[in-house]
Amino acid sequence: MKTAKPTILVVNDDGITAPGIKVLIEVMQTIGHVVVVAPDGPQSGMGHAITIGKPLRLDKVNLYKGVEMYKCSGTPADCVKLAVNKVFKGKKPDLCVSGINHGLNNSINVLYSGTMSAAVEGAIESIPSIGFSFDDFSNEADFSNCTNYIESITKLVLNHGLPIGTLLNVNFPRVEAIKGIKVCRQANAKWAEEFDERTDPNRRKYYWLTGVFQNNDHGEDTDVWALDNGFVSVVPVQFDMTAHHAIPILNTWNFGI
Repeated sequence: MKTAKPTILVVNDDGITAPGIKVLIEVMQTIGHVVVVAPDGPQSGMGHAITIGKPLRLDKVNLYKGVEMYKCSGTPADCVKLAVNKVFKGKKPDLCVSGINHGLNNSINVLYSGTMSAAVEGAIESIPSIGFSFDDFSNEADFSNCTNYIESITKLVLNHGLPIGTLLNVNFPRVEAIKGIKVCRQANAKWAEEFDERTDPNRRKYYWLTGVFQNNDHGEDTDVWALDNGFVSVVPVQFDMTAHHAIPILNTWNFGI
């Protein structure tokens, strides 16, 4: 167990002025020394994109008293990379937390999420990392039900660490009273996507992504079930995307070479 005050990197994808990151900063200030590196504007849905072929900007800002803060012109993953290389100068923080995202990052959403990709980048750098998301897109979202759980989960990760190559994806339901925490697996669910075809003033067609979230998984051990039933979902995530169970099958194939 660490006795010194931990250094905590705070990142997000909704932008440095988003209400969710303000709440996360306030919780982290009760636990350790906070350094913020976050996008200068919204970067939702960016996944694990990084900036190549154009310059990145990193500017110090003073938004909250006693907090070292930087806004970055790049993606959430860029923010973590720059934090490690330029802000911490290779000396890594004790923890990376991302969020609190406005909107859930359960199930398949983890692949598209800039919030979770920032946490994944932290884990790639061997930093214990957590992504936090809440089921409310509103700028007036009430995060008060989340804060005690965020503090508890954060302290547990700092005290116990995480298995190598693993991070946590934590999602909060929007309910009057949270029932507790469920450690879950990612549900087998996806977006049934459609593209709304429209015409601009110059009579050129353009498309607007829409869709419906479809849950094809009726197990009671999933993040979707936990959230639908008023629990905080905690899913251990790994960035090794190898389908290990498929290797023996592929080894039976005759590739003919």
